[in-house]
Amino acid sequence: MKYLKMSMLVIVLAVITSCGSTSVIKESKKTLKGTWTLNDVSYDRAGTYTINLLNDASEECMEGSTWRFIPNNNFGNYELSGASCDTEKRYFVWSIPDNEGDEMNYDILLKPTDAKMKSETNTGFRIAISYLSDTQLQMTQTVNVEGSPFKITMNFTKNAE
Repeated sequence: MKYLKMSMLVIVLAVITSCGSTSVIKESKKTLKGTWTLNDVSYDRAGTYTINLLNDASEECMEGSTWRFIPNNNFGNYELSGASCDTEKRYFVWSIPDNEGDEMNYDILLKPTDAKMKSETNTGFRIAISYLSDTQLQMTQTVNVEGSPFKITMNFTKNAE
């Protein structure tokens, strides 16, 4: 009887532990739902850099852009801002992969697509979700510059659901 109780306790703990990261991902998807504005882009070191975020646009065009995350089909889009920027809507498919029990550190995968959710290259970007609340989102992408890690941070504010 003692072994049966111990076995049941181990099974219950295993189920609770395995569901933990899934609930964080579900909550994150619900929190991401809606429209966000990319307020600013910053770097982890001083200097002037010419970047092309998501292999698409410059920092100047990305700042002020409007992003939409739709969790029921993991589809989204964004529109650039700025007078000399191409403001045509861009589409992407997104997901939050299982973070294997690490509730504090997880990523979002963004894969550019066309309006019908088809990807020409079937490649995407893995970006860390550094902070997420009902009104704020911070994503950090680490790239390699001259052989060392370089962090690009994007700060968003939620507009509406």
